Amino acid sequence: MRKHSDRRIHCYPLLARLVAPVALAVCLAPSALSQQTIPDLMDRSLEDLMTIKVTSVSKREQTLSRTASAVFVITAADIRHSVATNIPDLLRMVPGVDVAQINGNTWAISARGLNGRFSSVLLVLVDGRNVYTPTFGGVFWDVLDLPLEDIERIEVIRGPGGTTWGANAVNGVINIITRKAADTQGGMVVGSGGNLDQGSGTVQYGSALAKDTDYRIFAKYFNQNHMPGLNGSDGNDGWHLLRGGFRTDSTLSSKDTLTVQGDVYTGAVGSVISSLPLVTSPALQYSATNLPLSGGFLQSIWKHALSARSDTTLQISFDRYKRDDQLSEERRTLDVDFQHHFAWGTRQDIVWGANYRNTDSHTDGDLAFSLSPANVNMQLFSSFIQDEITLVPDRLYLTAGARLDHTYYTGLRLLPSVRMAWTPNPRGMLWAAISRADRMPTELDTNSRIGLGGYTGPGGVPTLLAIVGNPHFHDEGLIAYGAGFRTTVLQHLSIDLAAYYNDYSAQETTEPTAPFFTNTPAPPHLVLPLTYENLMHGESHGFELAVNWKTTARWTLSPGYAFEQIHMHLDPTSQDTGSVLNAEGSSPVQSAQLRSHLDVKHGISWDASAYFVDRLRSGEIPAYTRVDTGLTWRWTEHLSCSVAGQNLVRDHHLEFVDDTGSVISTLVKRGAYAKFTWQF
Repeated sequence: MRKHSDRRIHCYPLLARLVAPVALAVCLAPSALSQQTIPDLMDRSLEDLMTIKVTSVSKREQTLSRTASAVFVITAADIRHSVATNIPDLLRMVPGVDVAQINGNTWAISARGLNGRFSSVLLVLVDGRNVYTPTFGGVFWDVLDLPLEDIERIEVIRGPGGTTWGANAVNGVINIITRKAADTQGGMVVGSGGNLDQGSGTVQYGSALAKDTDYRIFAKYFNQNHMPGLNGSDGNDGWHLLRGGFRTDSTLSSKDTLTVQGDVYTGAVGSVISSLPLVTSPALQYSATNLPLSGGFLQSIWKHALSARSDTTLQISFDRYKRDDQLSEERRTLDVDFQHHFAWGTRQDIVWGANYRNTDSHTDGDLAFSLSPANVNMQLFSSFIQDEITLVPDRLYLTAGARLDHTYYTGLRLLPSVRMAWTPNPRGMLWAAISRADRMPTELDTNSRIGLGGYTGPGGVPTLLAIVGNPHFHDEGLIAYGAGFRTTVLQHLSIDLAAYYNDYSAQETTEPTAPFFTNTPAPPHLVLPLTYENLMHGESHGFELAVNWKTTARWTLSPGYAFEQIHMHLDPTSQDTGSVLNAEGSSPVQSAQLRSHLDVKHGISWDASAYFVDRLRSGEIPAYTRVDTGLTWRWTEHLSCSVAGQNLVRDHHLEFVDDTGSVISTLVKRGAYAKFTWQF
């Protein structure tokens, strides 16, 4: 296991590291204009921002002023004012969300700690469609590549969402919500290129099929250059992807609407994969290759209004992906979700629903990594109910709910929550919540066999060191306590503060277990195994602050800060030597940001952002500051161009080392690109 050094890492004062780069950087700016003029939220008073509606907390629309949860909304305006070219980089603006790029095509993203390549405590959705993989537990961010111009908003919940969304919504939920087809009428062409972005573009067209149906179709392609390896050589992590998709929105009657959308993609990612040629090979061997990947989805959402006080939603989706990597996995998932929302009397607002998911995987592993059984079919059944009770009209609200899940590995689980929201005046609100959430076992936890190396033992017996999955691995549990407040001051300053205490139980450790003899794969050999157990527990506590200050009619500043301490402890029977460090040291204790948007003159805008990330003890990653900046010139209402720079402080830096060794880290490189957008 790695040992972290005790050497101190010199850091400038936090304020200087944030403000100085923004003040000095030559700036560039956020991306494309939307296809249809959208009112910029920055042009509204900040009091209006309290009325932004979110749906991810309760599966129904509610304003931020009545949402008893730590929620950050990345709006379409935020996206346009960012120089980010992908969703992971957009998420850097959320206090409490840790985004670390491992290499050119891989990220570690988590909320409130416990980060990793596959952060199994973060649930990610696209229009309510679950994109969490039960093989590894987490998200393949390299294929979650939507046209950013089509995103209406990204709702980020920091904290549990198990009552609403079920298993794996432990430390957070991210719901990416796309725009309706009616909002993307006409044509759009977007093109960009730079030293890392070696050529990308989106072509899109939207119109009306009939009086009551709107549609859009799009195609997007990008080709990303490789990053430098740790020794300065080619990191072999370039990638390219071609995606095409559509969306239709239909009004079937005065009470019914139907949305149908889908896409397909194909591409390849550069990767360094490991192999173990023989049972007695002393160590893994690594080789660079390009790994094909493909997939797609089809989704329908039918909404029916039973009355002015009651409505139902039926959502059905089918996903498929194939990744020809070391595991050569192909997965198909059918998901059916029904919910009913109704008002009961004058003081109760109830949402209840049921979900069925069937997911089927096929894998072909090797001696270095395999699953047994290789093919698994999982079914998940769940139901939930949530009731918002108005205790004092327009002032005090109590929301109580529970979800009952039946999962493949561990059977029934109950996930309750209680939330309280108090709005003493229209400009402010306070909230508190207690929730339970669970992370269910993955195929990696239960079915995997990972070869670490071998040798010829006494008597000439081939001997293999390996990690072997535990079919009796339990759910990892969390009881979370949270509180916070939101307020606006003089319509020009908004403050959102959230604090939390998380109590973790039955967390994963790696333990030695009894040797066994096996004939598969040949030759017959002895296995000296490590296996996964639930022998760690602990707690974390922290707070997050997001501020939005409209200093003048043209200039907006958005500072943010997050602090977190994690303390993990092994059970007395554990012999694990690395899990505590990986859990405590995989996320920064402190992180901070400062974003600036300035409308200059004559259609020119300037955007800049600085992100400070404290050191990571796991992997011995030094603290770093990232500065992105850009300049956009809107020539006409339909034509604009921008130039942008990313990671301007240093030519390259290291952000994360995956503790599992499943991917090789490279250095995040300074980049620049130019971009144009034409709408017609």
